[in-house]
Amino acid sequence: MPGFSTPFSEQIWDMKYRYKEADGRPIDETVEDSWRRVAKSLAAVEKSPQDWETEFYSALEDFKFLPAGRILAGAGTGRSVTLFNCFVMGTIPDSLAGIFDMLKEAALTMQQGGGIGYDFSTIRPTGSDVKGVAADASGPISFMDVWDSMCRTIMSAGSRRGAMMATMRCDHPDIEKFIEVKADPSRLRMFNLSVLITDDFMAAVKQDSAWSLRFGGRDYKSLKARDLWNKIMQSTFDFAEPGVIFIDRINAMNNLSYCEKISATNPCGEQPLPPYGACLLGSINLAKLVKNPFNEDANLDEVALAHLVSVAVRMMDNVVDVSKFPIAEQEKEAISKRRIGLGVTGLADALLMTGVRYGSSEAAVKVDEWLHLISREAYLASVYLAKEKGSFPLFEAKKFLSSGNMKNMDSDLRKKIETYGIRNALLTSIAPTGTISLYAGNVSSGIEPVFAYAYKRKVLQKDGTKIEEEVVDYAVQMWRERFGDRDYPAYFANAQTLAPLEHVKMQAAAQKWIDSSISKTINCPEDITFKDFKEVYMAAWDGGCKGCTTYRPNLVTGSVLTAETIEEKEITKPAIDGSSGGDVVYMSEPLSRPSDLDGKTYKIKWPDSEHALYITINDIESHGMVRPFEIFVNSKNMEHFAWTVGLTRMISAIFRRGGDVSFVVEELKAVFDPRGGAWIGGKYIPSILAAIGNIIERHMIAIGFLISKNSEDHIAKSISMSGNELRNGLEKSKLCPSCGEFSLDMREGCMTCSSCGHSKCA
Repeated sequence: MPGFSTPFSEQIWDMKYRYKEADGRPIDETVEDSWRRVAKSLAAVEKSPQDWETEFYSALEDFKFLPAGRILAGAGTGRSVTLFNCFVMGTIPDSLAGIFDMLKEAALTMQQGGGIGYDFSTIRPTGSDVKGVAADASGPISFMDVWDSMCRTIMSAGSRRGAMMATMRCDHPDIEKFIEVKADPSRLRMFNLSVLITDDFMAAVKQDSAWSLRFGGRDYKSLKARDLWNKIMQSTFDFAEPGVIFIDRINAMNNLSYCEKISATNPCGEQPLPPYGACLLGSINLAKLVKNPFNEDANLDEVALAHLVSVAVRMMDNVVDVSKFPIAEQEKEAISKRRIGLGVTGLADALLMTGVRYGSSEAAVKVDEWLHLISREAYLASVYLAKEKGSFPLFEAKKFLSSGNMKNMDSDLRKKIETYGIRNALLTSIAPTGTISLYAGNVSSGIEPVFAYAYKRKVLQKDGTKIEEEVVDYAVQMWRERFGDRDYPAYFANAQTLAPLEHVKMQAAAQKWIDSSISKTINCPEDITFKDFKEVYMAAWDGGCKGCTTYRPNLVTGSVLTAETIEEKEITKPAIDGSSGGDVVYMSEPLSRPSDLDGKTYKIKWPDSEHALYITINDIESHGMVRPFEIFVNSKNMEHFAWTVGLTRMISAIFRRGGDVSFVVEELKAVFDPRGGAWIGGKYIPSILAAIGNIIERHMIAIGFLISKNSEDHIAKSISMSGNELRNGLEKSKLCPSCGEFSLDMREGCMTCSSCGHSKCA
């Protein structure tokens, strides 16, 4: 296929960005057709569309400028979808009616493909009085469970996986519950969590002074700030969440501090936004702009970069006018401020190609130089757009020039803004670019290091078999083509070899020139000490970062530092030795049924049904482990006959094929009955199918196929696990829900599959 350097890149385009009929027939015959479609759509609002269409196509050509996935997939299709990636929803009122109004808005936004963020700090804490009904408040986390269920429902009804961010202030009385909630692996799986950290809190941590938890002018509890900080650190050390957001720093550095207050971010954290804030994303592919790669005179083509930035800013500004919006408040917010998030990808590859080791002091200097150039050129482009088309409606020159990142800008640029205004309130952001980086030839993502020089992925063939193919990093492939098997030089570095503080150094170097924020994961080895782990966060604070997200291998979310390079070791499936309990085996043919099977029968009494349902699950022992083999759903109620037979046959067929069948539980539990659910055992079950899902989950836990979803059982089991069991548990948690391969890794805050490109945040 013209334009693609790897078959994997073509597959990503075909699956995610290629324009197709509803029946799957392609409209975009080639990737060039996709570029023409996007260029034509974004040029349509120009006075001379044809001239700009050519310019926009040139920017997209050869993957030099990479608009975010929603723009690539949606622009020019005529479909009712948003081209914006990021939304923070309205402030949640502290009332039941207001809370559910916000839930409706969230559902409408997610239905169009937008990821959302919410600050739950505005909801009164657990146990507070609810006036007029003589009841105690259930607290913000209980309502987060409702949002989580909504997200699962929207996900199950559509083609995109939901993504949400929840934040809570460090002085909210329920903050300790918020910090600990992800210890239960069954709760809030649709959310990323971050604590809003204030300057006063960080000062109290450093001074080891007292800290008050308050709401509505009332003090609920006092504790040592350092104890609360250690609790955040311990949870992040154990479960990879919550992240931290330095919220006062974000507001102080915001160009719009004179007209908005920020208390939440989008799901991956690169866009701190006000209520109903929206932002679109795009990335300059630095790997495509290096001249004479791997030579002594290798350098970034700054002339080409400056031109590409100016065109990209214009394209992204046009998206504001072309895009649809889920709700009117989001459109009003976007048009009044016209914020965009122009970032980079391929930065680590560009460093490799210019002979600079990622994480070194020299690399930090390079990042400072490159991003300063991008920032200045983006601002200049926006000034010229303002001269041509007008400034963003809420622009006030004096206030704008005295706030935010303008303090870092030179006098010439400031003078131009004062004279002509500026089209876009904020211009730069660094987003996770995992999928579009794969689409662009497997360039390094965002400002992350090269994740792995090479790895293998399995490709499903039409006959059902799978073949392995090698996926090589863009810069590494260029090295191989030029130097063959020659050893990599010392400046080659990847995510597996870097020290955590080297990650922090790179993030801090970039942040100075980024208006919004940066999505970055600081990879930590499993054996890092707790003291050294905490130092990472303190270094991020001291270095001027706006937030910090780390990832250390753990039993709940899996392992990150496991991608072995092809040169070092072949990637193999986990060994099945009977000790893993929940490991799975992939089968090319269904398991044969023995004449006798052990099993268990469960009874469900559903309120709307005169007769109970009886669920029988039979198990089989295979490769030293017990796994579900078949299911029977029976009832005297003939209304249930057709669907119970269908469910019996379908689930049994899935069980007999092997693999990770736990997704059956999640799919059934996500089904909501529009007529209402029922309370069973003190828990609300949204449908009779969800009740069956709960039974299957309970059975899988009982036979050891799944780890208990009860947090106390889970923690106790993880403590008592042997090293081998823990490793097997980590391997199971790496299983991709899309393709079924053991290839999930955390990249830029998103669980991403190296085999099929599936991403939690895509």
